[in-house]
Amino acid sequence: MIQREAENTIRALAAQFRAVAVVGPRQSGKTTLVRHIFKDKAYVNFENPDVRLYAIEDPRGFLANYPNGAVLDEAQRVPELFSYLQQILDEAATNGMFIITGSNNFLLQENISQSLAGRVGYLNLLPLTINEINEKETSSNEIIFKGCYPSLYNNPIDIALWYSNYIRTYIERDVRLIKNIANLIAFERFIKLCAGRIGQLLNMNSLAVEVGVDTKTISAWIGVLETSFVLFRLQPHHKNFNKRLVKMPKLYFYDTGLAASLLGIQNSNQLELHPFRGALFENMVIVDFLKNRFNKAKPNNLYFWRDNTGNEIDLLMDNGTEIIPIEIKSGQTITNDYFKSILYWNKLAKTIGGYVIYGGKTLQKRSNAITVMPYYLMNAPGYEFVS
Repeated sequence: MIQREAENTIRALAAQFRAVAVVGPRQSGKTTLVRHIFKDKAYVNFENPDVRLYAIEDPRGFLANYPNGAVLDEAQRVPELFSYLQQILDEAATNGMFIITGSNNFLLQENISQSLAGRVGYLNLLPLTINEINEKETSSNEIIFKGCYPSLYNNPIDIALWYSNYIRTYIERDVRLIKNIANLIAFERFIKLCAGRIGQLLNMNSLAVEVGVDTKTISAWIGVLETSFVLFRLQPHHKNFNKRLVKMPKLYFYDTGLAASLLGIQNSNQLELHPFRGALFENMVIVDFLKNRFNKAKPNNLYFWRDNTGNEIDLLMDNGTEIIPIEIKSGQTITNDYFKSILYWNKLAKTIGGYVIYGGKTLQKRSNAITVMPYYLMNAPGYEFVS
């Protein structure tokens, strides 16, 4: 099993809360990790229709089988269980009784907030970080194409075929569970169009015209993709310095391998001259920062900044007391252009320093207090950005 950075955080949550919820996309390693941490707990998988029916029809009797708690996998399938869990957790003498996993954030979070608020420690587990992959000789193109799902690193596998099946299974199972979408062909076209907008401002009107539906439908469909951990919106930072700012969010995927598959990329060599290489590299870096936050059970503190004249910072990390500007460049050769945006920001914000994350291999600390850092070091031990 690949050593996961979230392991210590989950153990800490289990020591503090009556139950722990580990939520994330399918195949992100939730089940493997919690069964590794809680080896002595009974395991229940609600994907099994017989088990699910028993839990739905007789929740009290079902839970009575687990006086010492259990790992409840894909718990969003049995929302009836949560109100009964509440009483058990309130009467429990120990913490970390039930470990709940799920691949649908909306359904699980809705049930937890209604029934188990204050009793559950919450952690989003995304696919592997670059540091967890720990393949220093692997090129950024290979990581972008292969993505970060753990099962792709356990055995030799046909990457393109794996993602093709992942997308098909996702649309046929998870989408129907979240929302009854009648036109699945239009929905699949919509997902592919989203992949073509990575790193761009989200224009729902434009998407609606291309897909052939109204903007209300596009908004609902984006909600489906967000709650099932396919994509996320990076929000603009509000700091304006008396300038008019862009207020639309940007679109990014939780996994670049999935995005590359939707873009029709067949192998990592195609990325070398691909028009989306820069956007996919930017996506890879931003989601790695997000994983680093989530693995420590910290909230998302990432933004971008752009004014209406085109001045932009790719990523701002807002730590409350300080805002760290980060520029992302897929090239391997450092040029003066890499620093322009951060220097502009520093002049406005009256701060110094910042980071350039790039596709090369040389770590440099420049006299302008800007650190140039290879992408594979950005969250490695000794280089963490999390406050």
